[in-house]
Amino acid sequence: MERGLRVLSAFTGERSVLGVADLARAVGLNKSTTHRYVATLTRLEYLQQDPETRKYLLGPRAMSLGFAAIDSMELTRLAGPPLQALADETGFTASMGLSDGPDVVYVDRRRSGRRSALAVDLNLHVGSRLPAYCTSMGKALLAHKDAAELRQILDRTDMARRGPKTITNREQLTAALARIREYGVAVNDEELAPGLRSFAAPVRDRCGTVVAAVNVAVHLTVAPTTVEALAGRVEPPLRHAVAEISKRLGYRPTSA
Repeated sequence: MERGLRVLSAFTGERSVLGVADLARAVGLNKSTTHRYVATLTRLEYLQQDPETRKYLLGPRAMSLGFAAIDSMELTRLAGPPLQALADETGFTASMGLSDGPDVVYVDRRRSGRRSALAVDLNLHVGSRLPAYCTSMGKALLAHKDAAELRQILDRTDMARRGPKTITNREQLTAALARIREYGVAVNDEELAPGLRSFAAPVRDRCGTVVAAVNVAVHLTVAPTTVEALAGRVEPPLRHAVAEISKRLGYRPTSA
């Protein structure tokens, strides 16, 4: 993987079209080894070959990654203040994540400025990824996939038991996602790990498309109460936060 990334990193604004020999020199590998990596990256559409010059340039998947990174940076910039306000109001850590196939990827994470005893470090950070099927943010994102994409994602998902209440049956998960889509909030009640609970809601862009999810996570050791009691405390500020982030992205809900 490291060598493949080095090959991709050799492409710059000044050197956007490179041959195998150019790439071999840039990454410090021999031509045959470089060619193997280039062939794999081309097959995966991270590179594409010019049929006339036989040289290579970045392919559509690499370009998509670049645009996704730009979009992610803009999203976190706009979401930062509401996300921090959510953490401060609840006293719990608030996070934002994006969908990446069967996973959810953390792109922002805010702890309460009150330094209250309710804060808990779950050993997660920006860039961490967790399986979507057993996390609140993941389920909030899965609930808004179209049927074909959801089916493809679940086909790639190993629905192993990770916590005492993990949903491991595909039909039960699909039914749970339908309820989340209707209610607007996803709950993780010890599905990922014992004692861990979290609540998540979707973030929408100007077109109404769900582009991210925000959650509030808490462990039973710092909030030993029922899910219902915790929801009553967490859901109102969570819904307010995602509404504010969505508004900053240009989303305007239509009137009923």
